[in-house]
Amino acid sequence: MKILLISANTETINMPVLPLGLAFVNAALRNNGFKTRMLNLLGEADVRAAIKTAIGGFSPDAIGISVRNIDTQDIKNPGSMLAPVKSMIAWCRAHTSAPVILGGAGYSIYPQAVLDYTNADMGIKGEGEIAFPELLRQLEKMGTNPEARSRLDIPGLYLPGTGAVQNRQCIRKTADVIFPVPGIHFIVPDTVKKDELWVPFQTRRGCPMDCSYCSTGSIEGRLIRKLPLDKAILSLAAHVEAGFRQFFFVDNTFNLPPAHAMDLCDRIIAAKINIRWRCIIYPSKISRELIAKMAQAGCQEVSLGFESGSDAMLRHFNKRFTTADVRKTSGLLAEYGIRRLGFLMLGGPGETKETVLESLAFADSLHPDALKITAGIRIYPDTSLAAIARKEGMIKDRDTLLAPVFYIRNELKDWLMASIPAWIKNRPGYFF
Repeated sequence: MKILLISANTETINMPVLPLGLAFVNAALRNNGFKTRMLNLLGEADVRAAIKTAIGGFSPDAIGISVRNIDTQDIKNPGSMLAPVKSMIAWCRAHTSAPVILGGAGYSIYPQAVLDYTNADMGIKGEGEIAFPELLRQLEKMGTNPEARSRLDIPGLYLPGTGAVQNRQCIRKTADVIFPVPGIHFIVPDTVKKDELWVPFQTRRGCPMDCSYCSTGSIEGRLIRKLPLDKAILSLAAHVEAGFRQFFFVDNTFNLPPAHAMDLCDRIIAAKINIRWRCIIYPSKISRELIAKMAQAGCQEVSLGFESGSDAMLRHFNKRFTTADVRKTSGLLAEYGIRRLGFLMLGGPGETKETVLESLAFADSLHPDALKITAGIRIYPDTSLAAIARKEGMIKDRDTLLAPVFYIRNELKDWLMASIPAWIKNRPGYFF
């Protein structure tokens, strides 16, 4: 079978992003004997023409579309990003009868709602390296009979109007995971300059921390699964040989478990892989030794995900660290010359003017290299924040949350929108 893989993401607001998940799927498909072609729409001037050309020149038997972004996640500028995906599916159908199958991080948060909205044929929630090849094999056996699709038996598969065929299953046997190779499993679009690109790289999946607002559990699952580091190092070396020097370790989060992070740094150092990289860390369970190794291995920048400078709010967020942990970690990062990006999410459950001012003063006292502040928290399904919002009548029981809804305490909203811009005005590197 011939499979056309389309990365639907065209967003470049923060930085250009390569479709890492789709590249892993591409590697798995090729390893299973499928012929593939990838279309990355990032920076594409005429998406419709690109899709027509790709289909006409390849004649795919199935089309996989990766959906990364659902909306802007910005209360100041809320908006959906799904309408273009719906159009892409319609354009695919104008040129082929091949089934359209959705996947990707954004899709995995709202599998049924996105499927129903876009009118795709089916979708896979979670990892696709095992589920997608098996789905294609079953589709090939069934032929063109659409009624036979009701007999599909794939973990994580969703069908229009029927929901999940089976609950998704996280990949446990990670030793078999194949890392994507540049030039084979993904190609950087001509519109993206390599020196502006931070290549996403993953060495573990899943996050058990269960922060009150976070969607990672829906995307990757809550069980940490480490990918084989011998393969990871070979893949990094292949990327460097292909001309890439900057990487973003998207493990959520990099320092959990600490032993895995230490092992990765040791291997990068031992292999003498000369790279620059950034990552996201959890402000606890991190030692001076690990931060020193990170710096030695090429870490340049860390997203320090503390979200609040109030211990009371950290407890509301179900964070398993304190402001003292954040201060200690921030100081160590600065000591080793690693840039620190801080984040504050204001207006959530339990927030008051006092906790907001406490958070602002705390974040400022860290002297971060950059600070991103948001007012209001995007509500995702299957989170404790969604349960709180439902209990308070902010959302209804049947609300899919596909259209962006933000939790923000009504008595704080106007004050936050006015006071935060004034507070950051004379603070370079602070953003709202």
